[in-house]
Amino acid sequence: MARIDDISDYLIAPDPGAKRLTRAVTGTDHNGASIDLNVVEERPLTIYLNSQEIVTAMTIGDYPVYLALGFLRNQGMLHAGDIIKGVDYDEELETVVVRTEAQTTYEDKLRKKTRTSGCAVGTVFGDMMEGLQGVTLPDVHVRTSDLYALAAIINRTPSLYLEAGAIHGTVLCQGNRPLVYMEDVGRHNAVDKIAGWMLSEGVTAADKILYTTGRLTSEMVIKTAMMGIPMLASRSGFTAWGVEIAQQVGLTLIGRMKGQRFVCLSGEHRLIRDADPAQIADEPRKSGRKAST
Repeated sequence: MARIDDISDYLIAPDPGAKRLTRAVTGTDHNGASIDLNVVEERPLTIYLNSQEIVTAMTIGDYPVYLALGFLRNQGMLHAGDIIKGVDYDEELETVVVRTEAQTTYEDKLRKKTRTSGCAVGTVFGDMMEGLQGVTLPDVHVRTSDLYALAAIINRTPSLYLEAGAIHGTVLCQGNRPLVYMEDVGRHNAVDKIAGWMLSEGVTAADKILYTTGRLTSEMVIKTAMMGIPMLASRSGFTAWGVEIAQQVGLTLIGRMKGQRFVCLSGEHRLIRDADPAQIADEPRKSGRKAST
């Protein structure tokens, strides 16, 4: 089985040492002793589509262009056939302007925006579900041996989460190889950055897997399906609406993936169970918690 032991094997890897992403803060610990701690920065980023302001997102501030493109793509404001004339990022004004060849008007859509359960107050527009009506996800097979390999690699990759916490990660994978690892204060921002990278680089989605450190919510399922990725996996758990939408669109949804264990609640037909779970190093169960049946 192929392994990745160096972050240089990623196309984009986390940069936990980047000074702009964290700030040093002094406090006291439980014993009253002084402690210095790096905490994650939050910065506003205002996204424009042509001359119209769309949203202001709170973000750690890296890859603003990918975030803007991915957000617009996942909200159904950018389509596969749209011609992007340019993308302008102003670091001082903290704005990204995406310019398309065709005129766009989204006043009605902006009036229907709804807050979601995502961290950092994710935003999903009221008619986003309508964009899923024509989505058909490819029936590619995924080996469980690849899933185990991905989880082992991703969980030991140096990241801002391990450095400072208070952050989520999302990883675009192919086979047993993680390709692009994005982090942000909200899992929705992290997945939007990946969508923006895929759009910029012309990367196809049919043979990809999306791995997230956060919960498998309705928003995560919708964004994954809108990107055309057939499988979404996580160490964390599910929401009922996330499972329902995954089943409706035929997305393979795997959660509670820790050690040799995982749960598939949608799209079982894509799995090739070629790995013996007994041969996979397990993680110890938390004491005091009853095992799921």
